[in-house]
Amino acid sequence: MNKSIIHELSIGAVLFSFKYKTPYFLLLHYNSGHWDFPKGNKEKDETDQETIVREIREETGIVDIDIYDDFRKEVFYNYKRKKSLVSKEVIYFLAKTSKWDVILSKEHIGYKWESYSSALEIITYENSRTILRQAFDFINQNIFF
Repeated sequence: MNKSIIHELSIGAVLFSFKYKTPYFLLLHYNSGHWDFPKGNKEKDETDQETIVREIREETGIVDIDIYDDFRKEVFYNYKRKKSLVSKEVIYFLAKTSKWDVILSKEHIGYKWESYSSALEIITYENSRTILRQAFDFINQNIFF
């Protein structure tokens, strides 16, 4: 049996906000049960930044974000969808917001704003924890508040 391989490109963001000079990170609880960052498939003719803005708006209702283009991290993984193998690439950027209110899309069953250490414990996948570690280091080295 010859299984097909599907290639997907998603763009995501480690979305954070400051509270008392401490970054808090938005985690989404996906219908499939895992906790991760906002992300979604890039549409034709969209820039990475346009995808981030659209996906965050669609998934959280948040429209006020600042994207840090100099934080760009890639993750690659494979998963099965029905009888096909999906080869997935996700490009993550860092984005800041001052908004804490979230209006979830139907793709999610919950959300949390968490401190760095709590977020590390909640995030389901190791590659996303690695992205969070890199984002936290970037914030501490480059973002002054």
